[in-house]
Parts: sequence; C-alpha cells; structure tokens
Amino acid sequence: MSIRFWSLCSVDAPLIDGGHASIIVNPQFSTGLVFPPGPFLLNDTETVPAAPSPVSLREAFWTWCRVALLSFGGPAGQIAVMHRILVDEKKWIGEARFLHALNFCMLLPGPEAQQLATYIGWLMHGVRGGLMAGTLFILPGAVSILLLSVMYAEWQDATFVQAFFFGLKPAVLAIVIEAVLRIGKRVLKNRVMLAIAVCSFVGIFFFKVPFPVIIAAAGLTGLIGGKLAPQWFQVLKGHGSSQPTASEIDLVSTLPEQKATLRHSLLVSVVCLTLWFGPILLLAALLGRESVFYQEAVFFSQAAVVTFGGAYSVLAYLAQQAVERFHWLQSGEMLDGLGMAETTPGPLIMVVQFVGFMGAYRHPGPFSPLMAGVLGSIVTTWVTFVPCFYWIFLGAPYIERLRQNRLLSAALSSITAAVVGVVLNLAVWFAMHTLFRRVVKQTLGPLTLDVPDWAASDPPAALIAFFACWLTFRTNVGMVWTLAICCAMGMAFRMMM
Repeated sequence: MSIRFWSLCSVDAPLIDGGHASIIVNPQFSTGLVFPPGPFLLNDTETVPAAPSPVSLREAFWTWCRVALLSFGGPAGQIAVMHRILVDEKKWIGEARFLHALNFCMLLPGPEAQQLATYIGWLMHGVRGGLMAGTLFILPGAVSILLLSVMYAEWQDATFVQAFFFGLKPAVLAIVIEAVLRIGKRVLKNRVMLAIAVCSFVGIFFFKVPFPVIIAAAGLTGLIGGKLAPQWFQVLKGHGSSQPTASEIDLVSTLPEQKATLRHSLLVSVVCLTLWFGPILLLAALLGRESVFYQEAVFFSQAAVVTFGGAYSVLAYLAQQAVERFHWLQSGEMLDGLGMAETTPGPLIMVVQFVGFMGAYRHPGPFSPLMAGVLGSIVTTWVTFVPCFYWIFLGAPYIERLRQNRLLSAALSSITAAVVGVVLNLAVWFAMHTLFRRVVKQTLGPLTLDVPDWAASDPPAALIAFFACWLTFRTNVGMVWTLAICCAMGMAFRMMM
C-alpha cells in the first residue's frame, strides 16, 4: 500500500512490509521521525486526519434505521436528516460527494430522498448496502401508513389520528424550514446561484412551470455558464480535488471505486425489470386484467416513471384518476391520506399506499375487504419503489465516473441551486396547508396562485409552529424531542376544542 509523507513538501511512497506509518521530515536533518498511525501535527494550526475506519454492515444497518425513524418532513427534512447524520456526524460521505449524489437523484423520477439513501448505501457496501438503506428508509413509513389505513377504513373515524397529527404537522414545518436554510447555505454561494434559485421559485410557484423544464433549463444554463464563466458556476467541486482537511475527510473517499460495465448494466436490468413486471403479469394471470390489483399495479407503475419533482408534482393527477376514473377514493379522502404521509416517516409518495389500500378495500374481489386492502397496499408499494432501486443501481456507476468533469460540475451546481427554489416552493405549499384550514386557487392573467383563506387561519397550529421553530433554531433539544413536545401540545389543543 502507499501513504502520503507530510512535510514541507509531500511525497508518495510504498511501504515494503505492507504496514503504514506517518513520517515528518525536517529539512534541517537528514533523518525523519516515525510515529504511529493517526492524526499528527503539521504545524501550529493544521492537522491531517487519519482515514476513517471501515463501517460494518451491522453498524450501517442501525444507522440507516435511525435515519429512517427520523425522516419526517418530506424530502427537504429527510435530506437534512441524512446530511446531519452521514456528513456532519458520521463523516461517512463528504459534502461535495453528498451533493453530487443528491443532484443525480433529483434528476430521477421517484422520491429523491429514498434514492439518495440507496445511492449512499450502494457507495459504501455495494448492492447489499443500497438495498438495505433504501428498504429501511421506506419501511417505517410503510408500516405506519398500513396501520393508519386499516384504522381509517375499519372505523371510518380518524379523529384521534387527526388529534395526534395536529401538533406534529407544525413541527414538521419547522424542520422543513431548517432544511431549506441548511441546503441553501451550502449551495447559494454567489449571486448567480442565488438568481437561479429565485428564478426557479418564481417559475414553479407563480407560473407552474413543470419541474423537468426547470431542471433542464438550469442544467443548460450551467453547461453554458461553466464554459464562459466557470468561476461563477463551478460551486460543487469534484471530490478529492484538494488536500484533505479535518472537516473534509470521509469514509466513502477511501473506498475503491465501483466500475461501470456492460455486464453489470445488463444484469441489473434483467433482475430489476423481472422484479418489476413479473408480479404484474402474475396478477393478470391469476386475477384477470379487470381486477383492482392489476389496475393498481399498472397505474402506479406508470406514475413511478413520471414522478419528477417529488410527490407534489403528481398529487393532483393521482387524486383525479383515483376518484373520477377508478373510484378508489371518495372526494376529499386524498387529503386524509396526504396528511398521513406528511406526518409519518418516509417519502411523501407513500400516500399512494393509502390509495392502493382504499381502492382494494372497496373492490376486494375474491378476498375479504381487509385482506384485499393489505394486498393492494403491498402491490402499490412494490411497483412504486422497485423502479427507484433500478434507476440507482443502473445509473450510479456511470454518474460516479463523471464526478471530476468540470462542465458537469457547473451543470449540477446550477441544478442544485434550482432545486433550492423548488424545495422552497414545497415549504411554502406545506406552510399554507398547515397554518390555514382552506387554500384556494386564484388566476391572474398567466399566474395561477394558491392563496390561503385568511378567515380560515389556524391560530393553534401557528402557535405550535412558532414554538417548533424556537425549539429548532434556538435550543438543542433535537428533532425527536421537538416532534414529541409539539405532538403533545397538539393533543392538548384538540382536547380543549
């Protein structure tokens, strides 16, 4: 193996015995001093950290469980949780590598936070790590939504659930706001990036510009700007481009790079496509093409391919089809499902699990309603998330090869800045639906705005949100305690109403 000898000039050299040591060379003497491995002093102010120790699958498993259980607040909050634990606390992945992976996941259909977890798990432990991280990320939410769906369908009364969630939603709002500030602070490093973020927010909030159009425009702007003025557009630097410091060293940078090969791509495609379409064909053969299970499998497979920009981008379409075309839901029930998904851990797209459950519960076919609902929930979740693993395992090896490409870095920097505007739009949308009981659409020329009804404001929710922001930004009680305290406050308010 080889190490770096740190002195007034750095030298790379192999160790014959296969071991390693840290050597400081003093230019005034002809010999060097040998020290044990580990951090050591370069001068009065700088130290070089030792490479992090390998992480076992067991340790990774419990860390991903922790990430999953804390993944409230939609994609912004979930990405913030991963950044805090994996980048700041564990130092498993560096800032540039994390943002590079996030940018790639933002370009894919499906929940970007779940795909980011899969990507980082793949970087650390290959396909096993990706499967573990991605599955654990959705498991708590899937179990929670299934249990809440059963209660909702069986008793037709979600009053106690609503009381529980009443305080949780404003707390989640505070977490989303923190996430927007955290991500923006790391990306919006100059006026050009800030201008891109502002244009992104104005386009999607005021003019309803589709998310893929915003991403394509930002990427093209970055490519052109990276060629003409790279100093303004290359915000996300390639990982490993400079000497590591104590704040930059991470585990992923020490791991061997996973190569992209045609054999790997073919194998991933065969396995994932079989797992994706095999159950659909089996449902058609066993239950017929008219069964609700086959219809749900096909419909949500289509939705999985077009869900760019997160769940909000397709919620209106899903609600319309589920209510008017398939009659799986009654009018207004989509919002109940959305409330469940917004206030349980995991991706917001888990609302489709509620839709799948209710659709099968009301059209059970040869099964009992409850058994049909559970089967419909499983089918819907399966066809929604198998494609997510496919995109990551197929594309990640190729995108890793492009990390040092300067033009790609400029394009991804612009895309990240645009994503800040999109996430801010989601935060505003979430705030309106949390702090107001009714939000109406108003059209003014080419503008279509969601405007809160001020007569339908919710003072208790606003008070809880303010308190949650105070806990988040002014204290160190942590996310779990913030959620628990605000949930207790919400229950108390509901009991007094």
